Amino acid sequence: MSNDYYETLGVAKGASKEEIKKAYKILAKKHHPDLNKDDPTAEQKFKDISEAATVLTDDQKRQQYDQFGNADSNGGAGQGFGGGAGFEDIFGDIFGGFGGGGRRRKPTRGSDLQYELSITLEEAYAGTEKTIRIPKYDTCEDCSGSGAENESDVETCSTCHGQGAVNRQTRTPFGVFNMQATCPSCKGEGKTITNPCLSCHGSGRREVTKNIKVKIPKGIHSGSQLRVQNEGEAGEHGVPPGDLYVYMHVQDHDVFTRKQDDIITKHPIPFSMAALGGEIDVPTLDGKATVKVPAGTTAGTILRVKGRGIPHLGRSSSGDLHVVMDIKVPKKLSKKAKLLLEDLDKEMGKKGWF
Repeated sequence: MSNDYYETLGVAKGASKEEIKKAYKILAKKHHPDLNKDDPTAEQKFKDISEAATVLTDDQKRQQYDQFGNADSNGGAGQGFGGGAGFEDIFGDIFGGFGGGGRRRKPTRGSDLQYELSITLEEAYAGTEKTIRIPKYDTCEDCSGSGAENESDVETCSTCHGQGAVNRQTRTPFGVFNMQATCPSCKGEGKTITNPCLSCHGSGRREVTKNIKVKIPKGIHSGSQLRVQNEGEAGEHGVPPGDLYVYMHVQDHDVFTRKQDDIITKHPIPFSMAALGGEIDVPTLDGKATVKVPAGTTAGTILRVKGRGIPHLGRSSSGDLHVVMDIKVPKKLSKKAKLLLEDLDKEMGKKGWF
């Protein structure tokens, strides 16, 4: 590495102590001999960056180095590495702390699961309950998730004495440090099983296919996500399970088009009703509704039926039903009907109704 301490750490000459410590922390982790056993240059690189950091975080040595190019009056920049520069905190961040009494690994939840569920528009309107089948890991019923045949088969780890970690020493330019490592015998759990459960082979969980009921509320939309707590994968050795997330898809409908919580449908009426007005029965998602057609209705007119759309999710109100008027003109006419229409056409022309 460079003989220039600033260049060695990759910092500017005016860098603050915090910037220097941050740079040292990154480089120390990158070049530490214990983490780079296959690199024969790692030890020297680590010594170089440690020397640079020790000098540049000491105000007196840094001033001496900046002025004379070395960090002490005898010209020995690498002399007298000490522990007063706050590097124990840095080593704690990199290697997990110092001293005895390691910590047991905290149990983590099991994995979450995802499932895609398709429902009809009628089911989204009314709400429903579905039973889905999920292949997953579930807690072993025979050992209740402990992984052992009997409670007495679970023992405190003799290597770490239940702590989940062991201490080991590493030699650095700052002295000898005690660092924690995960216990190799119990893998951080602090306990071992002398007689594993025959059903789950000591893992505390088994592969099953489970039927799970999912309640679907009224007004659900495509893309909505439902969370079913504790129905994800079971964790090993009895740790809490994850959750199941159900992603909803509402199918397209043959009659209705959904727009947010409103529904739209097209309904045919004879041209005579369009002219004279009248009443029609239109389909809804739960039956029928009567709609008044005003006289003089034109093709494409939208008539609204308030509150007959999709329920607003989590509320008591609903969207609306919009009925688009589709005026039908007969392709064939009887002789009498034709004469009547001709008379009507003449009458409308006289009155100037167009």
